[in-house]
Amino acid sequence: MERLVTTAQAAELLNISLQGVHYRIKSKKLKSIKQGNKTFVYIEDIPALPLKEIKETIQENKELPLILEIKDEQILLLKKSLKWMKKQYISEISRLEKNQDKIINVFNREIELLQSAFNEMRLVYKKPLLEQKNKYISVLDFSSYLKQNGKNSQEIKMIVLDALKRKDRRFMFNKKSKKVLILNEDYSDLL
Repeated sequence: MERLVTTAQAAELLNISLQGVHYRIKSKKLKSIKQGNKTFVYIEDIPALPLKEIKETIQENKELPLILEIKDEQILLLKKSLKWMKKQYISEISRLEKNQDKIINVFNREIELLQSAFNEMRLVYKKPLLEQKNKYISVLDFSSYLKQNGKNSQEIKMIVLDALKRKDRRFMFNKKSKKVLILNEDYSDLL
């Protein structure tokens, strides 16, 4: 059976807000009529619960603490398993990082071995080329030779410039490449 109530009473009976009542009126979920400035809503009477149903709800409420206790145990178990999984993940990550470091070290050693093998092979194949091109030495080799014999960079520079000015046959300046060519000979007279 339906009865006619105000929107405020409908909100109280339905346990919703006044805005909720107006929303349901607009969406046509509640029947309503307007009389003057007031809106009235048709609400179905909710019959009182029989005594048997009240006893069942009381019994369900008694079981509620037991259910909550079981839920708490489940939550505790889930927290423990989460901690264990986190610990496992952390240990796995650290293991992978250690393995990565080991792999990087192995690769670095392999790179060093390859570099040394490359340098050895270059020396093996470079010697015949050097014997063919042994006419000239590089400026760096020349300066390192003089530095080993006590000359500094400024003195070496002056020695090379003076030799070029004197037109010493051991020193030549290539105008195209703009490099100084130094013959591979004895330079003990410059020390």
